[in-house]
Amino acid sequence: MTQQRTVLFPGGGPQLKESLADYSRRGGFEALRKALATANPRTVIEEIEKAGLRGRGGAGFPTAQKLALCAQAEGPAGGNEKYVVVNGGEDEPGSIKDRTLLVYSPHAVLEGALLAAYAIGASGVIFYINESFDSAHQRVATAINEAMASHLAGEQVLGSGFSVEVEVYRAPTPYVAGEDTAALEAIEGKPAKPRQKPPYPVTVGLHGRPTLVNNVETLANIPPILLHGAEWYRSIGTAESFGTMLYSLNEEWLRPGVYELPYGAREGELLQDLAGGLKTGAPLRAVLHGGPSSAFLLPDPDRIMSPEALRAAGSSIGCGVTRGYGEGTCMVEVALEISRFFEKECCGQCPACQMETKALTMTLDKVRQGQAPAAALDQIPRLIAFNKGKGFCSLINMPGPPLLSALQLFRGDFDAHIATGQCPTL
Repeated sequence: MTQQRTVLFPGGGPQLKESLADYSRRGGFEALRKALATANPRTVIEEIEKAGLRGRGGAGFPTAQKLALCAQAEGPAGGNEKYVVVNGGEDEPGSIKDRTLLVYSPHAVLEGALLAAYAIGASGVIFYINESFDSAHQRVATAINEAMASHLAGEQVLGSGFSVEVEVYRAPTPYVAGEDTAALEAIEGKPAKPRQKPPYPVTVGLHGRPTLVNNVETLANIPPILLHGAEWYRSIGTAESFGTMLYSLNEEWLRPGVYELPYGAREGELLQDLAGGLKTGAPLRAVLHGGPSSAFLLPDPDRIMSPEALRAAGSSIGCGVTRGYGEGTCMVEVALEISRFFEKECCGQCPACQMETKALTMTLDKVRQGQAPAAALDQIPRLIAFNKGKGFCSLINMPGPPLLSALQLFRGDFDAHIATGQCPTL
């Protein structure tokens, strides 16, 4: 591995709100020029495959595989349209990386989307951006206008035979609206609720056409891969995971913000060296990497931050959100807060999901108040196991990792609440 530390932000984090001229000065749109002049769609996908790029939205699906499936898919009779949807819904609690990229480097995301469109033969790119992100909407609209004026988007891009329309859609704010198929439903003017799968968007997506739905950060990685090459990209990170990750650290940290680190960096570098530890100064009791659907871990400054290492530890890197909980934090309260979030964000489409999230919240609330029998704690894993996989989307599975890990690591908090209605940490 080389000493290269960043791919998306030259300084390791957002610093300059780039114009087209700013982005061009650091090689912006050179990858698109190169692809249109010397490559073909198949070789674009092959280079991304060689680079080993995986999705940065949480699932970590191989990006080239998704591109290839969409490129090979044939739409229904009567048209050959395909689409790229840039998923900037970002409804994950605490996640701010995608909106940050859209505000500071909108042209990088746009170039990545245009390259993806070229690779799959798409004629339309839709930026699906949370309607509450006003600054991101403004910056992306400006970037699109600048690109159109410079013939980098629209008809006959850079004088080639490639034409693509780019538009922006204001995405609804509910959590499930960020799910791939829910995003497609919303763009079609329907309630933003997940579809039953299969079929998947790469074959039957927007308006029934093959559609590539990719996270903002994922698409922003495509231009540097094609500009510098797969070998350069694979030199960053670990032997198993290549490139960097954007981490969202929120207001509980002394220095909150978005930080870019290569895979393989240590937990202590992120949480102590960069974020400065908890704002309160309290020692860490627990960390939650990856968002509310991940598993709690005990803090370990030497822990390697990579998908494989966190998976081996029993958690996940998810979308890069990292929350910290200091000594004195009641983990029953934290578990209840997470359970309430999933209950609130359940769209009501799947009865099993609605039943599970309500039952988990009710049980944990009774535990918190000291009104639950000891056997209630054994009901939680049984309920989670019974309902696993019974929904149209993965929300039904999401309470499992945080709640089960909280029970395993901090059982004393739960037992004390049942016995006395109070937490031993307070």
